[in-house]
Amino acid sequence: MILTGFTSFFTDVSSEMIYPLMQAFVSMVLAGQKALLGPILGLIEGLAESTASLVKVISGYASDRWQRRKLPTIAGYGTSVLAKLLLFLSSLGWVFILLSRFLDRIGKGVRTAPRDALISESTPREIRGKAFGFQRAMDFAGATLGALVCFFLVLRFLDPATGNLKNLGSFYTVFWFSVIPAAIGVLFLFFVREIKDGEKHQEAKAAAKPNLDFRQYDRTLQVFFLAQFIFTLGNSSNQFLLLRSMSLGHALSTTILMYLVFNLVSTTLSTAFGSLSDRIGRKRLLMTGYALYGIVYLAFGFIPASSAWLLWIFWPVYGVYYAMTEGVEKAFVADTAPAASKATALGFYHTITGIVLLPASLIAGALFSLSPAAPFIFGGAAALATVVLLGVGLRGGSRPVQEKRR
Repeated sequence: MILTGFTSFFTDVSSEMIYPLMQAFVSMVLAGQKALLGPILGLIEGLAESTASLVKVISGYASDRWQRRKLPTIAGYGTSVLAKLLLFLSSLGWVFILLSRFLDRIGKGVRTAPRDALISESTPREIRGKAFGFQRAMDFAGATLGALVCFFLVLRFLDPATGNLKNLGSFYTVFWFSVIPAAIGVLFLFFVREIKDGEKHQEAKAAAKPNLDFRQYDRTLQVFFLAQFIFTLGNSSNQFLLLRSMSLGHALSTTILMYLVFNLVSTTLSTAFGSLSDRIGRKRLLMTGYALYGIVYLAFGFIPASSAWLLWIFWPVYGVYYAMTEGVEKAFVADTAPAASKATALGFYHTITGIVLLPASLIAGALFSLSPAAPFIFGGAAALATVVLLGVGLRGGSRPVQEKRR
């Protein structure tokens, strides 16, 4: 758990040195086609996330079938390192940004389910929420440091007249720096000890094979997957939150600073909320987190430019939502999944949330072209519908779901 946490930390340092700049980078590449910014940004984020998410369930199933976690995890993180190099061809066209994001997400698709299964198998059930919370805390700690480095690099190359970086070369300088922590993160994985077949749960050893038919999963898990589908339909890429912040009048450097605060809040609270879910159950925290998300998105939709300072309040609240849900969702799936299909079920979870990001981001891009406020009003409504579904559809939820014993 500790070593995979450090891998996540350094990987997110790298990723978050780039991510807050992406909407500004696409905007500069499309300098003469500003009307296409929203739709193309939605296409890049949606296609990369959703198509690559198909890999997550395949990778999870293969990991369960072959009982291998470490190798696909290393391969996935390594692929994401190589993907960053494609950004240096972006001057030839925005399609290379799409290819870079796509390959990066393919890498994430390969690694995510096996890594989460590795964490689940090496952690007692009674502290599983804390373990996944710690993993997300390391993610966000890396994201915070990455955003901080990005902030100071942006100040170095910022054009005061436009509020953006001076030229594509300035972006490329930041991208080169980002490759270093990404490579360091992969090195930690070579020291991870994978649990051998003989050390795994007896029920997992006795099972015939992992189950790809999620219709045969527990009804609680089916309802949760449906809720994730509805929620994600309104959960467009964070790039739109960054774009909205700039459209309300904040400079790129200020927007990155708010993004940094968001990550800092998530880092500080993720482990605590994961541990809290071990004691009071996952359902309450998830419903509260989704409700906060709905409030934040509606605020982003309705805040006028004259009150843009309010974003300094809602970006941190957005961080609380992440801390309440990111690790807890994975712990919920791991609790409820069949013993022989943990990586497969985790893959389904990531695939459902990822594949819906294509229509979600395309919808957000189209709505943003009509009105910058529209995608956030839509997202807020979807989040509140999710809260209602979880409240009605999930049984109990006061305590973590016990793993079934054969």
